[in-house]
Amino acid sequence: MEQVYLDNAATTPLSPQVITAMTAAMSFYANPSSLHGLGVEAEKMLDAARANAARLLGVSPASLVFTSGGTEANNLAIKGFLARSPRRGRIVTSSIEHPSVLEVFKDLEQQGWEVLRLPVDAQGKVQIRALEEALAQPVQLVSIMAVNNETGAIQPLKDIVSLVKSRQPGACIHADAVQALGKIPFHPAELGINLASVSAHKIHGPKGSGALYADRRDLLLPLLWGGGQEGGLRSGTENVLGIIGFGQAALELTENLAGNLTHVARLRSQFLKGLQGLSCKVISPADAAPHIVAVSFPGFRGEVLLQALSAYGVYVSTGAACSGKKGQLSHVAEAMDLDKKTAEGLLRFSFSALNTEAEIEYALHRIKQVLAELAFVRGRRTR
Repeated sequence: MEQVYLDNAATTPLSPQVITAMTAAMSFYANPSSLHGLGVEAEKMLDAARANAARLLGVSPASLVFTSGGTEANNLAIKGFLARSPRRGRIVTSSIEHPSVLEVFKDLEQQGWEVLRLPVDAQGKVQIRALEEALAQPVQLVSIMAVNNETGAIQPLKDIVSLVKSRQPGACIHADAVQALGKIPFHPAELGINLASVSAHKIHGPKGSGALYADRRDLLLPLLWGGGQEGGLRSGTENVLGIIGFGQAALELTENLAGNLTHVARLRSQFLKGLQGLSCKVISPADAAPHIVAVSFPGFRGEVLLQALSAYGVYVSTGAACSGKKGQLSHVAEAMDLDKKTAEGLLRFSFSALNTEAEIEYALHRIKQVLAELAFVRGRRTR
């Protein structure tokens, strides 16, 4: 095999159907806000894509605002909500959020907001007791991710929503669902979530396209002002091509979700079985989302393992792609209180429905080979 791509939590390859749909749509150049016939056709294509994305989420099409991706959706959710409502309480998040949430809260803290960051347990899950204590005083917003992007830990959103609604019924609940969409069953309206962020390029759609679910549009003020597109919440001519790709990816997932989840779970099981006997530690909890497995190889540096595997055409990551180049230990590892040696040896393997069992076998073969080669080199240096 020339290459095995196991970094699907960072981004996924476009599906063949998405490529076909986007290629065909390249001839639809009209602005969907234009009133002439070509503009109306472009608008219809946007409406169809919105309906497909809404169907996957189990929500109304009118509740979706298209964005440039998950980062913008997270910013719009958090800053858009706080800009709309008067300051009346603390804002709560977790210590393991994606940087597009953590950095927003850091900025808000510098503006004078009281920010509480909930700790997580050894499984990387938010401690409910800490949330109970946080809710003892007025809370305006709670933002907790659905699935952690580094460990795959599924957060107890059902319990979180129930607790927030019982203790602080006026609080808004936001979920970064970028790693949940298409990876686990996720329906924000059923959960009682007010705002949820998703992204196309994590589900075999194109980069530069995402969406924010809002159960009420009057919860938000826009971050971008202009022509009033997306119901006034996201001005700027829509990325028609990207949105069409998003809609096609969502349609495929809706039709194949159960089969995809079963396939990826099988790959995860095969991968974990293949790790048995190696000097490694699986960090992801047993009930994590099936597409992510975080593994530590104590005694080795994750960056070195990554480059060695890359030389054999096996592509993985050391954590979140947004911060993996900074040479710092993962904030998720720190929040889980992992020791330094374990944190330094972390690799994230992430699968998709496009991966095969043969690819997993090849990756396992190369992992064992790389570990043996690096151990041999290290042994020679210590002689």
